[in-house]
Amino acid sequence: MNDSLISLVDIEQKLQTESPQKIIKYALSQFENIAISFSGAEDVALIEMARNYRPDIQVFCLDTGRLHPETYKYIEKVRKHYKMSIQVISPDGEAVRKLVTEKGLFSFYEDDHKECCGIRKIEPLRKKLSEVDAWITGQRKDQSPTRAEIPVIQNDTLFARPNSTLTKFNPLANWTSQEVWGYIRMCEIPYNELHDKGFISIGCEPCTRPVGPNQHEREGRWWWEEATKKECGLHSGNIPS
Repeated sequence: MNDSLISLVDIEQKLQTESPQKIIKYALSQFENIAISFSGAEDVALIEMARNYRPDIQVFCLDTGRLHPETYKYIEKVRKHYKMSIQVISPDGEAVRKLVTEKGLFSFYEDDHKECCGIRKIEPLRKKLSEVDAWITGQRKDQSPTRAEIPVIQNDTLFARPNSTLTKFNPLANWTSQEVWGYIRMCEIPYNELHDKGFISIGCEPCTRPVGPNQHEREGRWWWEEATKKECGLHSGNIPS
């Protein structure tokens, strides 16, 4: 293990016991070229925290072309609430047209969601992350079995440019859904109106549905697949096995 990895392990151990606010403060103190990946409730909580330290924090979101109408309205609501710029990133049009032409609009129901997610989410994210040195996500350990061991800081080997490093921060890793929503209510932060309709984890419209009583939040995502496969690929390559 090289010195940089040893150092990262030491930092991760120290940050594990810190609050999300202190983790974000540390991240912003270490990186100028850093961005928040925004899509849902967790991410807007991160924006609220980060703007206390850096009002012009860079924020981006992925527009897959298949989001709920409510989600598009929510992106605009957040932009206006914080009077901030949100970079909206779209997939490559030719790649989307090729997929739809060859396999139709709902191929993910017949095979799996990874091909569609790869085109609509992974590649656009890869392009964006090639422009930054670090990024901040809203992942939590209790979101799914595949995220149970995520650290609060990690070396992102999945999206790093060749011969360079990319640092990934997960400040909410140790928070529960209840803590996130408690913070949202306390700070009167805007949230996606789909949450009032039974949606908890919100992705693309064809791949997301409300969850029932006592169902886990990720059960509403790609419900036709096994629980261990419920990752689009944005984070799975960096999740410890």
